[in-house]
Amino acid sequence: MSDILSSIPRIAEKRIAMRVTPEAALAIKQGHPWLFENAITQQSFAGHPGDLAVIFDKKRRFLAIGLFDPHSPIRVRILQAGKPVSIGREWFQDKITSACNLRTPLLAQPAPQQTTGCRLVHGENDGLPGLVLDRYENTLVIKLYTPVWLPHLRDILPGLPAADRIILRFSRLLATKPQDLFGLEEGMVLSGAPLEGHVMFWENGLRFEADPIRGQKTGFFFDQRDNRSKVERLASGKEVLNVFAYTGGFSVYAARGGARRVVSVDASAAALAAAKRNWTHNQHVPLVGDSVHTTLAEDAFEVLARLAAQGHHFNMVILDPPAFAQKHKHVDRALTAYRRLTILGLSVLKKEGILVQASCSSRVTAEEFFKQIHLAAAEAERTLVELARTGHALDHPISYPEGAYLKCLFAKAA
Repeated sequence: MSDILSSIPRIAEKRIAMRVTPEAALAIKQGHPWLFENAITQQSFAGHPGDLAVIFDKKRRFLAIGLFDPHSPIRVRILQAGKPVSIGREWFQDKITSACNLRTPLLAQPAPQQTTGCRLVHGENDGLPGLVLDRYENTLVIKLYTPVWLPHLRDILPGLPAADRIILRFSRLLATKPQDLFGLEEGMVLSGAPLEGHVMFWENGLRFEADPIRGQKTGFFFDQRDNRSKVERLASGKEVLNVFAYTGGFSVYAARGGARRVVSVDASAAALAAAKRNWTHNQHVPLVGDSVHTTLAEDAFEVLARLAAQGHHFNMVILDPPAFAQKHKHVDRALTAYRRLTILGLSVLKKEGILVQASCSSRVTAEEFFKQIHLAAAEAERTLVELARTGHALDHPISYPEGAYLKCLFAKAA
């Protein structure tokens, strides 16, 4: 591992000093993890990604210390606010240990409900902005959303929990800039044996596979764990349509809950192949073995329209699309897409059937999202009786408003 990281330059010993606007100072005091470029009024010198920046208010009082990025509108990602500290290996290790300890109740479940896959570090919300750490049993996947972490990998990796291997992933934006990655590559194994194929892990006593090198995010969507469990509790005797199914997490849970039949829809044939394997991995579970699973590798909107035209209806429809709003300017378009999706979903949902609809668009607020679902239901001449509104799971804590991206509605449709 030391050889792999040897090409990464060390951060400057001298700290960048900067003063900020009163508005930015207030936001930092209130716990916001980002300092934007236009909030900086004075800076001591130009730095490099990953250099430590010490932030002061207009009266030169200490506010925070964080990681500097001269190429991003988010100029500093805050590590520590309020009280000066020394940032280094010991500080990183303490932060990672604290985050992992929060997940202890989740990972301590005994068989047959054991869980060995979850998110150990949730970026900003665990005080490590732009860094994610996921566990897949004996494999760790560290994902970076900003280059500011690269110079600090030497100090971070020794503090990670014991594992057979550590895999490095980059955000889509970082992966497109190989010249800035000091020879590190998307999906490379930083330590341990090379990975051939997928990894296996348990979630609430169900067995799943994930591809941590080529899969979306880090290979699996741990944030929907609690919603999958809720689907399981509601699925008995039902025919279930799982749209945007990815690798079939909701589908397998529905089957264990007693669903008679599950149809998984996703545009990715490779994802649905994994969904079929995940179904097979759980054939030892009696109710999964009794259920029927079919897949449709097609566009979700087109499938819903065709199923409605053909007169197919289900007792439960699950709609878990990718983020429709990557930027604030996309919000109106996203709300239109959610309304359309709701109408299509209701068109194949039987009377008194259950609609499960989620959004992972952080720029769409929960209030806006739930409002659009009800407006769409009214347009479709259906009445929704809400069963639950849900948010984030234990391993996806929220510490600032923009961090609350996941929302999900469970409702019965009259």
